[in-house]
Amino acid sequence: MPALASCRALALAIAAISVAALGLNRAEVLPGVPFYISLGGLALAAGIYATPGVGAFLTFFIVFYGLGYIGLMAVLMLGGLLDFGWVAQIPPLTALTSAAFGLLAILLARLPATREVFQIADPYFETRDRGVIRLKRLPQFAASERWIAFTLLGIIILINLAQVGISVRLNQWNREWFDSIQAKNAGEFWRLLYQIWVPIVVVLIISNIIEFVMVSVFKIRWRSWMTQRLTARWLDDGAHYRLQFERNVDNPDQRIQEDVRKYTETTYSLTVSMISQISSLVSFSVILWGLSANLPFPSESFRVPGFLFWIALIYAAMGTIITHFIGRRLIRLNFEQERYEANFRYMLARLREFNEPVALLSGEAAERKRLSERFGQVIRNFMEIVAVQKWLSAFIQFYGSANSVIPIVITAPFYFLGNITLGVLTQTAGAFARVDAALSFFIDRYAMLADYKAVCDRLNTFEQSIDEAQKSLASSKIESAPNGSNALAIPALKLGLPNGKPMLAVNDLTIRAGERTLLTGPSGSGKSTLFRAIAGIWPFGEGRIDLPSEGAIMLLPQRPYIPIGSLREAVSYPATNGSFSDDAIRDALTRVHLTHLLGRLDEATNWSQVLSGGEQQRLAVARAILARPGWLFLDEATSALDEGLEAAVYKALHDALPQTTLVSIGHRSSLIAIHDRRIDLQKQEDGLFIPREVQPQPA
Repeated sequence: MPALASCRALALAIAAISVAALGLNRAEVLPGVPFYISLGGLALAAGIYATPGVGAFLTFFIVFYGLGYIGLMAVLMLGGLLDFGWVAQIPPLTALTSAAFGLLAILLARLPATREVFQIADPYFETRDRGVIRLKRLPQFAASERWIAFTLLGIIILINLAQVGISVRLNQWNREWFDSIQAKNAGEFWRLLYQIWVPIVVVLIISNIIEFVMVSVFKIRWRSWMTQRLTARWLDDGAHYRLQFERNVDNPDQRIQEDVRKYTETTYSLTVSMISQISSLVSFSVILWGLSANLPFPSESFRVPGFLFWIALIYAAMGTIITHFIGRRLIRLNFEQERYEANFRYMLARLREFNEPVALLSGEAAERKRLSERFGQVIRNFMEIVAVQKWLSAFIQFYGSANSVIPIVITAPFYFLGNITLGVLTQTAGAFARVDAALSFFIDRYAMLADYKAVCDRLNTFEQSIDEAQKSLASSKIESAPNGSNALAIPALKLGLPNGKPMLAVNDLTIRAGERTLLTGPSGSGKSTLFRAIAGIWPFGEGRIDLPSEGAIMLLPQRPYIPIGSLREAVSYPATNGSFSDDAIRDALTRVHLTHLLGRLDEATNWSQVLSGGEQQRLAVARAILARPGWLFLDEATSALDEGLEAAVYKALHDALPQTTLVSIGHRSSLIAIHDRRIDLQKQEDGLFIPREVQPQPA
């Protein structure tokens, strides 16, 4: 595996530079690079080498910080050996920070829960798709989408790390500024304001603007790619149809639209903000540790090294435990809330779709009751979330408020005794707040993490359900392939329901090209199911279907699908707009007696709400006339028409498609005379339906 080999080569490089730095430090040739930084590098090298292949998303962070460690160590070592003065401005701790980040990514890679979360992100960072970058006033260029993502993410992380460095400098500036106030040194006060603070703030604002633009581009590209991928998987090989038989997936529209949006935004926010917080933790912990040395606590004779840091650590640990104890139910409740909201939204959409039959049946009262029941589930679960969230919010508010007071309370006595200056007091409070904020990362984001876990579970479940749907097709025992002849033959076929109950058995049935065949039988006998099996979307059964070698197969259901858009698009479907000339479209509409629609081809609306059931069925027949399939299956596709109009539509099909083989499902006796042959599904003693040829009655 190239990725694994590259990671191990990186580990060896990190180990080599760490050993070199450690040897130079022990020989006192390079005392400016403390030995513990080399030990951190060796730990990172060991972790990378021992970690098996992980997903691309976590691998990026491991490699990013591994290369960062090598680069920083190289600069520190060369600068120290060649006595470059500017290297003294680079804190050696930055190399340790890179090692710490890399070790964190390795730790996360070993956690099963983390792998479940990040395996959703991996396909984007592993894709071979090509992407296009468009920059204002510059020519566009194409590159691999994953490398575009890596580049954007790397630049964003570098900006975040630079902003942490700016925060460290502002913390030091804060100490100097308040010391100048205490000393009543007006000159130093104004110098620090104009020469230090103003340039730093300008740089910070510019970096925030750049970061905002790059983050927005990164997130929308990621979301766009994930949405297109999930949509393609959902629609591929009829998986969307077979998903209705999966019990553990609902509302795929919500998972593709809402959950993908939440996942990309929250994953970015958590990973990059975690990097920023850990960087702050490392940087400000050193400051806090150093400030603790100036405080004689608990006595002059005995001190606790870095006791302010330990107080922040214990304080944050206690807060995290209490937060989890209070809010642990939120993960399940948020999962249920999204499901209840989606179910309620789906019922509203269904009511909008079927508003006419509801109005005709005066079913408004029943619909209000059903909607009220579904919305009641939303309310009840929401109130359970409120019951948990109110205590969680109260504790987080108390925790955050106490965070601004505790460091002042601890250090104020030393200020009153004259052991520290006002600048040290404010610097200590600022450093304590940043350290505690980093340690409290999960406390502040607990509610978001609970919702995020629910989002990840829904996306993983959706992906798994699509996999199962595709496997059901691949493992289907119904074989279907062209037979080399111009006929449709079913030598042996058994079809069943999703629960495994047998329904229909077909033995040695042949439909010859050119003949018009009518399939009849009682409701529930499996007529439509047989059509679905011929179309290749019904996986429940076993046997073989020999498809004709010539001519495409097209199936018209009883209730046609009318996409929202122009009438031209609706008639052309499933072909794309522009596939047929306007003259061809007008001719097809005229043949099916829809001449009143000829002047509305460019009108865009929800045609399924505008057209009657009979008009929709005739529109579907017009599609068939445009598509000119070799085999046309009509599943009660003219049931909404009167007998005279139905006969006219069949005549239009015969005139427009004389070479097309028609196979119809219908219950009207008037259809018998329109077809050359009739096959009736009859129930046997064992409950199975089998086809029987019905001979025409003598005149």
